[in-house]
Amino acid sequence: MNRRLFALLALFAFAVGCRTKELPHIKVTDFQDKRRTGNPIIKIACVGDSITYGAGVEGRETNSYPAQLGAYLGAGFDVRNFGRSGATLQKAGDLPYWTTDEAKAAEAFQPDVVILKLGTNDTKPQNWKGKAAFIADYRAMIEHFRGIKSRPKLWVCLPVPVYGDHWGINAATLDEVIEATQEACDKSKIPVIDLNDALSGHPELFPDQVHPDAKGAVLMAKTVYQAIRP
Repeated sequence: MNRRLFALLALFAFAVGCRTKELPHIKVTDFQDKRRTGNPIIKIACVGDSITYGAGVEGRETNSYPAQLGAYLGAGFDVRNFGRSGATLQKAGDLPYWTTDEAKAAEAFQPDVVILKLGTNDTKPQNWKGKAAFIADYRAMIEHFRGIKSRPKLWVCLPVPVYGDHWGINAATLDEVIEATQEACDKSKIPVIDLNDALSGHPELFPDQVHPDAKGAVLMAKTVYQAIRP
C-alpha cells in the first residue's frame, strides 16, 4: 500500500473514531449503582403513542419497535413498552400522555434510560396549539423524567413520517412538530434520534399511511439501537 493511501485511511479511521466517541451512547459505567448492588440490568422505558405501542403491527408483543430494540440490545437490558394509542405530548391535547396509566407505569418502572417519541397526535387540529406551547410542554416532560428518582438518561425521537391525513393527523403540521421537537431538545440539551429521516421514502412500510408495520418497526428499532448502542 502506498504511503499516501495509507495516510488517508489512517486519517479517515481517526475521524470516525473521534465522531463515535462524541455520540451520547449508553455506557454501563453510567450505572455504577447497579453494578454495586449486583443487579446490572439496565432498564429502558419506551414512552410514546400508538406507533410506540405497535398499533397495527402483527404480533405486537414481539414485533413492536420496543420489543425489537430489546432483541437488539440482548441480555443485560430490560426494554419495556409504555406506548399509549392517541396520546399527545401537549398537556392541552385530547389525550395528554401526562395523565395516562402508561405515564404512571413508566415512572414507577424507575428506568435508567427513557426514549421519548411523541408528537404525531399533536398534529390534529384540535390539539395543535402552536410551536411555543409544544416546546414548553416537551421541555416540561423532559424535566419531569429527568427528575424521577432513577435519574435516567434521555433520548428524544423525531416522529416518523405520515403518508396521508387520517384520524385527524395532519401531515403538513408534522413539519412544525419536528421543528419544535428539535428546538426543545436543543434548549434542554437532549440527543435526538431522527426516525423521520430513517423512515422517509418508505410508504410501503405504512399500510394505513400513519402506522409502520412490523418491517417499519424493525427499522425504527435499528435506528434507535444505532443511536444508543452500548
